[in-house]
Amino acid sequence: MQVSIACTEQNLRSRSSEDRLCGPRPGPGGGNGGPVGGGHGNPPGGGGSGPKARAALVPRPPAPPGALRESTGRGTGMKYRNLGKSGLRVSCLGLGTWVTFGSQISDETAEDVLTVAYEHGVNLFDTAEVYAAGNAERTLGNILKSKGWRRSSYVITTKIFWGGQAETERGLSRKHIIEGLQGSLGRLQLGYVDIVFANRSDPNSPMEEIVRAMTYVINQGLALYWGTSRWGAAEIMEAYSVARQFNLIPPVCEQADHHLFQREKAEMQLPELYHKIGVGSVTWSPLACGLITSKYDGRAPDTCRTTIKGYQWLKDKVQSEGGRKQQQAKVMDLLPIAHQLGCTVAQLAIAWCLRSEGVSSVLLGVSSAEQLMEHLGALQVLSQLTPQTVMEIDGLLGNKPHSKK
Repeated sequence: MQVSIACTEQNLRSRSSEDRLCGPRPGPGGGNGGPVGGGHGNPPGGGGSGPKARAALVPRPPAPPGALRESTGRGTGMKYRNLGKSGLRVSCLGLGTWVTFGSQISDETAEDVLTVAYEHGVNLFDTAEVYAAGNAERTLGNILKSKGWRRSSYVITTKIFWGGQAETERGLSRKHIIEGLQGSLGRLQLGYVDIVFANRSDPNSPMEEIVRAMTYVINQGLALYWGTSRWGAAEIMEAYSVARQFNLIPPVCEQADHHLFQREKAEMQLPELYHKIGVGSVTWSPLACGLITSKYDGRAPDTCRTTIKGYQWLKDKVQSEGGRKQQQAKVMDLLPIAHQLGCTVAQLAIAWCLRSEGVSSVLLGVSSAEQLMEHLGALQVLSQLTPQTVMEIDGLLGNKPHSKK
């Protein structure tokens, strides 16, 4: 029986310290330079000549044991990992605003959810210009402004692609990347976002134009990093190659959907990109948009996102006629394992995503503070996922990604 490399005993042991997720720090002159994009695109080792330049090439002494490992927030139990091989530390569980903020839940409920998340160590909050036609960003911005939390204590990400009805208000042209991000910042009431994502690839925009525009917004202080969302591995490699060719800033992470029934990309393609070029993973939909739950009665739960008006396309994607009943049966098969670990199926599914190689953070989508608290319990389940338990889950799923050739 083939088991994904992310599930081997050796990888699980090393994942407990997160040595790969927090890879070695760059030596002097290498890695990320200034606070707002300066030095991101510089060749390793820096430039210049003479004794000073030669001295900069001397490797830094190894960091003390444990200095680069996954850290745990004091008093919250939240764990933090590096975003890919960048120096940005993000909570391994983040909060997404898709469907919920500005549409499915009230602003009061959104504030409760965000407050509980922040107080329990979540520092990564994700949104997009297209979510609720911009209302998700407005709601998030209003809450952040009212809370008055230190801007340096949290990470805000937004995504650019669908900004309006006009032809120039969508896509990844230089014009829309710059104007779209400026619009997002206005709705968020922020001077910058920490990460701006290209919300899908754009065959109409040359890759060099996309990378140059992302480099520009970083150099202008409108964003600190950039990443991709729902891009193919070849497209990410092309963006990285263009950045290196023209001394521009490459992407640091990819957003991808990943759950028990969606494994190929997150477990086979992204770990290879992480090791080759340092691109990490921020994954979403760990519960398959609400379908992975122990509350099944033969149909999708009322709270499932596939039941929301206007999301028929989502229902078709995650709940195909041929596979729906099979997937629900497999979810029910996981109940004994969840009971053995003293957790819910949802917590087990989230913890299962967290153990995947190269994953920096898993985004949660919740509609109440109570639901968020349940999902945060996945952190305790993660430490109980032994290699034997993971292999048992894989055996029950019978849905393992193809092995590499």
